[in-house]
Amino acid sequence: MADALKLRAEDEEDLAVVSAILQDALVAVGEMAWLPEEKRFVLVANRFRWEPPTQGPRRDFERCMSGLRIDGVKTVQRRGFTPRDSERLLVLLAIRPAPGVLYLDFAGGSSIRLEVERILCHLDDLGEPWPTRWRPRHPVEDDAG
Repeated sequence: MADALKLRAEDEEDLAVVSAILQDALVAVGEMAWLPEEKRFVLVANRFRWEPPTQGPRRDFERCMSGLRIDGVKTVQRRGFTPRDSERLLVLLAIRPAPGVLYLDFAGGSSIRLEVERILCHLDDLGEPWPTRWRPRHPVEDDAG
């Protein structure tokens, strides 16, 4: 795939790019795994392609499958769901750093807290995109209130 993403994040600025790319990705709980022996957390996401195509005009919106690998993970804590909820779909809103920690924030208040040695993650598209008519929308906050 000519437009396939292959990104590596090693600092907060890089991570902000990965977070923006994965905003509104659909992630099944069963498609997430912590591999403690490898100090790795992985997930497969159905992501909305926010980035423009590198070749030709886009006629429709697109989604594609992407894999995210986070290395150097020491512990994982989940809030709002358990691994037994394997069929449940979560909507990823953001990945945000804090000292020694990465948070994966999902719609509805669910989250994952990863204690990490440092920021080190890889995002790779896993195949061809497909068209979708659904474009994620975010209500604009009323700053007057």
